[in-house]
Amino acid sequence: MELHLTPEQEARLAEIAHHQGKQLQQLATERVLSLLEDDDAFRVAVRLGLAQADAGNFIEEEEMDARFEKMMRG
Repeated sequence: MELHLTPEQEARLAEIAHHQGKQLQQLATERVLSLLEDDDAFRVAVRLGLAQADAGNFIEEEEMDARFEKMMRG
């Protein structure tokens, strides 16, 4: 696989890698793997949510608002 970046983008990534004590290739590989893992987790969560919705498991809007407020407070 090839990745085409502008010189500025590559320089920024090299700087990040340097600050993390990593080689640019290592940093890029780790980030791509992290993206793939995040995508897998997101897809699992969506499937779970859809299954719950299909089963009729919903919460009322007021409860969702309360959960959201609690989450935003800390």
